[in-house]
Amino acid sequence: MGPALSGRTVTVRVPATTANLGPGFDTLGLALALYDELTVSVRDEPGAFVEVHGVGEGEVPTDESNLVVRAIAHTFAAYDQPLPGLHLVANNVIPHGRGLGSSGAAIVSGIMAAKGLLEGVVEIDSLGLLARATELEGHPDNVAPALFGGLTIAWVTPEGPQFKKLIVHRGVSPLVLVPQETMSTALARSLQPESVPHADAIFNVSRSTLLIAALIQSPELLLAATEDKLHQSYRASAMPETDRLIQALRAEGFPAVVSGAGPSILVLCSDPGQRLAAAELVAASAATPWQSLVLAVDFKGATVVLHPDEVK
Repeated sequence: MGPALSGRTVTVRVPATTANLGPGFDTLGLALALYDELTVSVRDEPGAFVEVHGVGEGEVPTDESNLVVRAIAHTFAAYDQPLPGLHLVANNVIPHGRGLGSSGAAIVSGIMAAKGLLEGVVEIDSLGLLARATELEGHPDNVAPALFGGLTIAWVTPEGPQFKKLIVHRGVSPLVLVPQETMSTALARSLQPESVPHADAIFNVSRSTLLIAALIQSPELLLAATEDKLHQSYRASAMPETDRLIQALRAEGFPAVVSGAGPSILVLCSDPGQRLAAAELVAASAATPWQSLVLAVDFKGATVVLHPDEVK
């Protein structure tokens, strides 16, 4: 451990995210005002000691195999920096395995913690952060909004992942409906076909471009803009209750889609009152308990604070 890092402590705050948004498969993501918080301190003893509070407590690893620790180590290694001993305290709120970007949030938490700990030693720019996160997550659609907030378009080039952040129209009012059961992202992806009909590809191109306009300018178009033929129907058999409720919501005019890989449901309402009606519909027709999360769009993304009294 270099002397510059001795005694340093950082606090990181990372939003939940919802990806795909219907037609924008592996491309579009939205940051939501629901946050995991992490405090990381450099300690003299080698290795990592992890405390987890809230979601995942007693379930996620508390040693070097913890995903946040692995993200910190990955970032230090990417910039040829020796990894110091670490003490992590994670206060988790984002549900795990429900399509709200919990793994992406853990990865971003670790990368942002590394950025803060290395302040003044190594400077990591936005594309560097996105590259490190994508290396661990495998695709940038969740980690981009977690890092930068707002609505993000993410794509991959030979030079690495890229992103564009857009500001969401103030009338867009997200509602997330969270079931008790979980869904494996790997399982959801395994249900995707290797190829899709040409007409379906054209359909999704039209809807995903319309979705950008709906989210930043014309929320009244959200119902049509959230139609999808690339992934949701193929995954429906793995989460029948999610699919049934989405069809019921859309039949009543609510722009409902699978949140990420599911099984949570995202409703992109065009006004706050519409959220209450959508939540009431699900409460009245769901066969199992669902939690309604009335959330704002997060416009800031992940933040990191190096404790002032620790700055050298």
